[in-house]
Amino acid sequence: MSVVTMMKNNDAPLADLLNGVSIEVMPRTAAKVEDFTAILPAGTRVYIAHIEGTPIEEMVETAKRLQSGGFEAMPHFPARIMQDDAQLKDWIDRYVSEAGVETALLLGGSPTRPVGALDSSIQLIETGYFDGFKRLHVAGHPEGNNDIDAKGSTVNVDEALRWKQAYKDRSDVEMAIVTQFAFAAKPMTDWAERLAEMGITMPVHAGVAGPAKLQTLIKFAIACGVGPSLGVLQKRAKDLTKLLKPFEPTEVLTDLAAYKAENPDSLIDKIHVFPLGGIKTSAEFLRENGA
Repeated sequence: MSVVTMMKNNDAPLADLLNGVSIEVMPRTAAKVEDFTAILPAGTRVYIAHIEGTPIEEMVETAKRLQSGGFEAMPHFPARIMQDDAQLKDWIDRYVSEAGVETALLLGGSPTRPVGALDSSIQLIETGYFDGFKRLHVAGHPEGNNDIDAKGSTVNVDEALRWKQAYKDRSDVEMAIVTQFAFAAKPMTDWAERLAEMGITMPVHAGVAGPAKLQTLIKFAIACGVGPSLGVLQKRAKDLTKLLKPFEPTEVLTDLAAYKAENPDSLIDKIHVFPLGGIKTSAEFLRENGA
């Protein structure tokens, strides 16, 4: 019997991996949730995705609501949608003073062309405005990022992660890498092993897509540049009997749990859920699987 098969017969490793799981929301979806305490455990880290065009007032209000409910709000700071350093400083000041935010996800962001001079998470860190934050997370791309490295190269993303590791080593801030979602475990585990060989020690929070219709996941996967693991969805789509059924991340999570149980020193540390099929659906799935 394989290790994975054994783990599929034992929920303990999966529950262990889901301990401390995080999830994300947008202000417009958060507004539809009457009571977060009814669907998420106290203390859950909730990322707040900042889509271009979302007013900062809505972002801060969402963070304030989550913080007051006993959750850890972690707002996104996408460099390329910011006009200048002054806007960045204003956003940070609002989050801290109005919502008591102490953690943030720093990333380049979706637009390929920056609105202003800020273009990367490294530039965000270099401003010094995040000094004093308790925790900073940065983005990881186990299946590559063509916007940063063309034609399958990893030169630029590797260099950026080395810079961030050096920053962590010389500062007091807690840092982790949260990844783009994938639909298979092997791209993530291979990538985590390669990072360790590079000297990266920041823990990896592996991204998975929460339960959603197959068509929804394929749409988001293509838009977000998901790589080889997209084949998992494409293979399932060929089976018409499964086309309309929600796709759940059970297999990728079970495989990651099996890998972590066999490799306890792996950089893969926690799970981050992208609730593409709705936050309530994802929260229910997590509860049913021991989160």
